[in-house]
Amino acid sequence: MSSPDPVIAAVRSEHDRLAALVRTFDEAALARPSGAAEWDISQVLSHLGSGAEITRATVLAALGDGPRPGRDEMESIWQTWNGMTRRQRADGFLRADEALAALYESLDASARENLRIDMGFLPAPADLATAVRLRLSELALHSWDVRAGFDERATLTAGTAEQLLHGEPDLIGWIGKPSGDAHAVVVVTTTEPASVFALRLQDRISVDFDVPDAPDGTLTLPAEAWLRLVAGRLGPSHTPEGVVATGAADLDLLRKVFPGY
Repeated sequence: MSSPDPVIAAVRSEHDRLAALVRTFDEAALARPSGAAEWDISQVLSHLGSGAEITRATVLAALGDGPRPGRDEMESIWQTWNGMTRRQRADGFLRADEALAALYESLDASARENLRIDMGFLPAPADLATAVRLRLSELALHSWDVRAGFDERATLTAGTAEQLLHGEPDLIGWIGKPSGDAHAVVVVTTTEPASVFALRLQDRISVDFDVPDAPDGTLTLPAEAWLRLVAGRLGPSHTPEGVVATGAADLDLLRKVFPGY
C-alpha cells in the first residue's frame, strides 16, 4: 500500500492551479468550448464540482459521518448542478473542490493508513491512496479540458503524471476498447517520469512490465501525453512534438482503442 501523502499534495496543486484560472473567467470564458467535445467550460466545472461534492460525502461516510451517497442522491446532486448558471457552476466548483482537498489534508496519520473507502464501483473498499488517486485523475484530466479550451498545447504537469502513470494499471482494461485491427504488443517508453512497459492490444487491453525483446511496435512520448492518450485526449492538434510511433503503434489506431471518457 502506497502513501497517500504525495497524491494528496498533487490534488492540492491541481486544485490551486485550476482555481487560480477559474477566478479570472468572465461569462464569455465560461461559455467557451472545452477540450471535452460536448461540454463548455462551465459544464466541465459543473462535472468537477458535483464530483467533488459526491466524493467528499463518500469519504465522510467512510469516516462514520453520514451515509454514502446512493444513486438517487447522486442524481439529485447532478440535477442541481445542471440547473446552475455558468457563474454558479464556477463559484460552486471553487467551493466544493476546495472543501474536498481540505478534507483530504485534514486526515490524521491513522486515517491515512487505515481508512477504507467504499467507492461504489470497485470490488472492495479502497485504501486512501487509491481513492485520492482516482480523484486526482478526474481532476487533472478535466482541468486539462478547461485549459485546452484556451490552449491546444495544454499538458498535464510532471508532478501529476508521476502520481498517475502506474497508479491504477487495471483501469486500462476498462477504458481501452479492443479493435479487430489491433492484436499486438507495443513497448511504451515515457519521459518525466521515465518508464518502459508493454501495452498489450488483445481481446482485453492491458499494461505490464514484461517487455518483449521484439515487440510489434514502439511508442515514445512524455508520460503526460501517454496519460492523455489513454484518456482520449491526444488528438492530432494536442499531440506534442517528439512523439515517436513505429510499427503497430499507429497513433490513429491507438486513438480508436482509447476513445476517451
